[in-house]
Amino acid sequence: MPELRPRRSVLYMPAANERALEKAKSLPADAIIFDLEDAVAPDAKDAARANAVLAAQSGEYGHRELTIRCNGLDTPWGSADIDAAAQSGAAAVVIPKISSVDQLNEIDARLEAAGAPNSMSIWAMVETPRAIFDVRDIAAHARVTVLVMGTNDLVKELRAEAASQRSALVPHLAQAVLGAREAGKIILDGVYNDVRDPDGFTQEAIQGRQLGFDGKTLIHPSQVDLANEVWAPSQSDIEYSQRVIEAFDDAVSHGKGVITVDGRMIENLHVDNARRVLAVAEAIARLNEH
Repeated sequence: MPELRPRRSVLYMPAANERALEKAKSLPADAIIFDLEDAVAPDAKDAARANAVLAAQSGEYGHRELTIRCNGLDTPWGSADIDAAAQSGAAAVVIPKISSVDQLNEIDARLEAAGAPNSMSIWAMVETPRAIFDVRDIAAHARVTVLVMGTNDLVKELRAEAASQRSALVPHLAQAVLGAREAGKIILDGVYNDVRDPDGFTQEAIQGRQLGFDGKTLIHPSQVDLANEVWAPSQSDIEYSQRVIEAFDDAVSHGKGVITVDGRMIENLHVDNARRVLAVAEAIARLNEH
């Protein structure tokens, strides 16, 4: 199994806010999105862009994966954002409201023209009905490595209600996860808006994990530890996975075809799941060493 990179907690930080950028250096988030879009007023766009590039180039964020959310190419700032991000050293550009492969090809071409390295990827935000319908093609794009759910915009576009348990969104979230998994890509759940409700956040994060998301995008530092806990294997998960692998290896060495662990029949798929649990735990442990 290839080495995993945890993306349990992916925190939006407004790039116009220098205090927020400084604080992000000490937060235990797996990844940071320096935001040039929704969190930045029009008259602060240029300063935010400069701040984001300096932050990405600073080398002061440790193990955290650094990305820059650009404005769309259909805005007055999108082209300059992508040109600046291309040589910033950020791992990826996060692009809002991606709805087609043609948009991705345009972003890809712009990155190439601006001198972006091949290693710079696109994190495509899925936040419109068309993006849900086209999610398979979006996820399959060669430069896309991560899908990011824009759940607030999706609720607006659907004219749905943001009810508890996200009943109106679940079918669309599941379809997006399916598209990501078919393409072998990472997918991140959308934000939880009430920063004063840690219990509600935790319940929604658990729902996201159960749906198959790899982590959650966040709007406040208080949500980082909660997301990290939800998407980290528990000690009991780790111990059970170790027992599954040990029992399987023992069965193979003795030519047995069927094994049970804790009264449950174990097949190859359970062994694969167990190995992934241990790989995730090891990847998180490596992060914590830094």
